[in-house]
Amino acid sequence: MKYTTLGKSGLIVSNICLGTMAFGRWIDEQASLRIVDEALDCGINFIDTADLYGKGQDMPYIHGTGDSERILGKALKGRRDKVVLATKVGATMGDYPNLRGYSRMHIMDEIDQQLLRLQTDHIDLYQLHSYHDTVPLEETLRTLDDLVRAGKVRYIGCSNYMAWQIAKANGVADKMGLEQFVSVQPQYNLLSRDIEKELLPFCVHEGVGAVAYSPLARGMLSGKYTSPDDLPEGSRGAQGEELLFGYFSDHNFELVAQYRILAQECGVTLSQFATAFVLNQPGITSAIVGASKPYHVTEAAQISEWTWNDELMEKVRSIR
Repeated sequence: MKYTTLGKSGLIVSNICLGTMAFGRWIDEQASLRIVDEALDCGINFIDTADLYGKGQDMPYIHGTGDSERILGKALKGRRDKVVLATKVGATMGDYPNLRGYSRMHIMDEIDQQLLRLQTDHIDLYQLHSYHDTVPLEETLRTLDDLVRAGKVRYIGCSNYMAWQIAKANGVADKMGLEQFVSVQPQYNLLSRDIEKELLPFCVHEGVGAVAYSPLARGMLSGKYTSPDDLPEGSRGAQGEELLFGYFSDHNFELVAQYRILAQECGVTLSQFATAFVLNQPGITSAIVGASKPYHVTEAAQISEWTWNDELMEKVRSIR
């Protein structure tokens, strides 16, 4: 397993991060516990979750139920010190207006609930789940800084932020003498590469760690889908994952077929090939593997240290 520091912080994380969005949503507690066991056995020390993740994501009124955090708390009991634990805040957690967003009231209330669910006294990386400007930035940053000073949080980060949004937040934090974002979570994969234009160069230049989610394009790059009608039983597609269907286009299916050939030439699975592509980009600290079965973790761990040469990268760039 390859380890590196998260951005310019001193926090050491594995370049494969276990994603837990499936916990309590698509898979039950026992299946989730087996996946955590496998991740730790493979040397993964970085685990990501969110208060949003769980069965509430599939309700007509989408809201967080804390299922993933609750399961993860049980899974890490007695071995919390072996992982860098990351979670997120900001999602809607109930019907009342203050049960969402980045106000001081909500963050202060929610952190305590998250600590209870996770059965821990601190969160290693606390992330704002997505960008919005309905709360003064100064209020949010001051609150996050207070959590760090109180020992409830060690580092702060963000998710789904653009380069200018991180720059603005870190600039304000610097001026106020507050904690700055050490990381960002963007979507990034062979079929969704917009962050190469601005965000990744920004991360390299500014020392912000990029922790990429959806390296398999919601499962499109797993190789299990060959057409819009090909929805294997038990897959995300069969369970109605709308974000996956956004990748279903004739062009993307053609791209996947070409990437599959390259993967076969390299002697790896398509999933491994797609994950390795992400890991070999400048600015990427880790790739989040959203596992629903133990072998998803094992496969990813096997290519953790695979370094691509220029020839292979050029072959990928030539596929359009």
